[in-house]
Amino acid sequence: MTKAYLYLLIAILAEAAATTLLKKSDGFTRWLPSAGSIVGYLVTFYFLSLTLCVMNVGIANAIWAGLSIILVCILAAIFYGERLDAPAIIGIAMIMGGIVLIHFYSKTVTNG
Repeated sequence: MTKAYLYLLIAILAEAAATTLLKKSDGFTRWLPSAGSIVGYLVTFYFLSLTLCVMNVGIANAIWAGLSIILVCILAAIFYGERLDAPAIIGIAMIMGGIVLIHFYSKTVTNG
């Protein structure tokens, strides 16, 4: 299971980087950020597919999407100066709570 979480972490990091670069691509009109975004998504889906060999798709997707949202918000604040208001921060905290709940208390994390 530890390897599955490592693969999932790689997928999350690659997805956050790809999404952050997607804004820089300016609608795929700038080739370097566009290429970086495409490569990032390819890495994302490859490692997510490896994760799904062991982990349930619903649980893996919840963790992947939730942590990616949080990371993209952080990267957007750092690189684009985007700021979150109170409802956004509360929503992100709720996402984090859901991820913690799944990780520590769900018995349906693995296939089989």
